[in-house]
Amino acid sequence: MYHRRFKGTHYEVGYKWGKTLLKFGKKLDNCPTFELTEDRYIFAKKCEKEYKRYFPELLEEIQGIAEGNEIPVETLQALLFSMYCFEFDNKCTCFAFKTDEEILFARNSDFLVDIEKLYMNCIYNLKNSNSFNGNTTAFVQMEDGVNEHGLAVGLTFIYPKIKKPGFNSGMLVRYLLEKCRTTEEAIAELHRLPIASAQTITIADKYGEIAVVESNPKDIVVIRPEEGERFVATANNFNSELMQQYRNTTIDDWRSHDRYKTVYNALKGKQELYSVEYAKAILSGKYGFMCQYNRKKNADTVWSVVYDLKRKQVWRVEGNPSRKQFKEDVRWKFL
Repeated sequence: MYHRRFKGTHYEVGYKWGKTLLKFGKKLDNCPTFELTEDRYIFAKKCEKEYKRYFPELLEEIQGIAEGNEIPVETLQALLFSMYCFEFDNKCTCFAFKTDEEILFARNSDFLVDIEKLYMNCIYNLKNSNSFNGNTTAFVQMEDGVNEHGLAVGLTFIYPKIKKPGFNSGMLVRYLLEKCRTTEEAIAELHRLPIASAQTITIADKYGEIAVVESNPKDIVVIRPEEGERFVATANNFNSELMQQYRNTTIDDWRSHDRYKTVYNALKGKQELYSVEYAKAILSGKYGFMCQYNRKKNADTVWSVVYDLKRKQVWRVEGNPSRKQFKEDVRWKFL
């Protein structure tokens, strides 16, 4: 996993990073996991209008990367804006729980083994934005993270049945980390922003407000803890009644239901066990199937994180948590 720090304006950090990659012979004019087709270029051009309206700073960052990397900005936009909207092979599991003593967000990111060395941990300190510590299988877009105000956000991808120009999963996570301070603010923004892809977004804040938001371009459902419970959980499927119609049962979801049931069964009615170590154990597969993939099939858990919002700590495994140890990231501080 690469580690990068970004400080300055959006354009400045983009240009510097694009230039650095070019210096080492890396051009961002293709994607190792999908082909940049004409359909993606057309779709990205339509999305650009939405980013210009709701998140113009992001366009400035992408422009900076393109200029620093000496590639057309249209190529970079086609790569970034079409992610999650056509197809994408990342799988993941998220959960959050709270007690009087604990507020935790936890996530496993499951993806392709053959590009695992390209994944990034990013620390952003941008002008006029929340600073945050986030992780991504690409760049610019984020898949999970926590910001300086103690707001943690993470996605799980759902294969799309419908799409329209707007923000994809990773850009939604990036926006919420940069712009919001609380779970309720984040939920309000998800209702306001144009959504392009299908996903669940798990949100937790330092006040103990936790939720899973299931959404696609047409519908959005906010899931709170069940009565008497103090957790939420999700994997790569919709679980609410309204969103069932958008489930795709024909694709390989890397045992999404099994991962969801592992977390659900480990957390339901077990509040006395809730702790950082318990979250790590669940992510590590000690309570059922979570990360026990066959790497020979090019699938594995490529990172695992626990954001401890009470103690203001970030714990991460750069690899599969069943084989590697969580380490605290002390490079970045909450407010």
